Amino acid sequence: MQLTGIHHLTAVTARAADNAAFYTRTLGLRLVKKTVNQDDVSAYHLFYADGLASPGTDLTFFDWPAAPERRGTNSITRTGLRVAGTASVEWWRAHLARQGVAHAVPVERDGRLSLDFEDAEGQRFLLVDDGGEGPAHPWEHSPVPAEHQIRGLGPIRLTVAQGERTEAVLADVLGMSHDRTYELPEGAIRVWRMGEGGPAAELHLLSQPDLPPARQGAGSVHHVAFRIPDADYAAWADRLKVKRMPTSGPIDRFYFQSLYFREPNGILFEIATDGPGFTADEPLETLGQHLALPPFLEGRRAEIEAGLKPL
Repeated sequence: MQLTGIHHLTAVTARAADNAAFYTRTLGLRLVKKTVNQDDVSAYHLFYADGLASPGTDLTFFDWPAAPERRGTNSITRTGLRVAGTASVEWWRAHLARQGVAHAVPVERDGRLSLDFEDAEGQRFLLVDDGGEGPAHPWEHSPVPAEHQIRGLGPIRLTVAQGERTEAVLADVLGMSHDRTYELPEGAIRVWRMGEGGPAAELHLLSQPDLPPARQGAGSVHHVAFRIPDADYAAWADRLKVKRMPTSGPIDRFYFQSLYFREPNGILFEIATDGPGFTADEPLETLGQHLALPPFLEGRRAEIEAGLKPL
């Protein structure tokens, strides 16, 4: 029973319409589900992914009228987006420059060519050359050429005050393995691997005990979710109970089943099943074109639609 990789990452935006424009037009991702935060139906929950809405490609946002994030420790500080090959990294460098997007020059980091950039709200990303390994499902209507499209998520960088406490949970509770360590100007990054590893299945952990704690807001990350096969869900719920991890208990998100808990430095983790997926209530061809509500919210559609801003 193992985690198989990163399932999705959920961040915060205070500007949903601008967010949708940037992630679909500039980054070329597909809006695969336009729904609401199931715990706060006044807020959109927007899911961007590849052409098939595959698990492991979902970058999602809650639309909250929040002040900008105060950066600091005990937070997710950079989100990897995978592309295939050095030519794709160079294409993205030129593309981001043309679009006026804040970005750095490409550098080799941990043996992979990487390009750091930020969206207009300060959401921090790195494009990573993953060597083209594993499946890719381009979106045929993307403004980004198929060979340069974002292939999925990973790796994810966490910055914490007490690294050893987080590592104890990664190893003992989640079954991850310490793979290697590399250096950044900020300090040593310890790489933790899920399953077969590779950038789609890695957490990169940086300990910075002298930083003040981050304050969540627009431009911050809310949580990261890890993939499991559907059949392992009950066993993972039991494992967290045996390990005495305080959790949300099983939660049915309709598109996947979830378990939530906080690691010792306060970062929110989720374990999520691959299925049933985003075609549970919409055809693949028309994903994201209309407001989708899970069955337990459908009876409140008129109320919910009235409280949302147009995208």
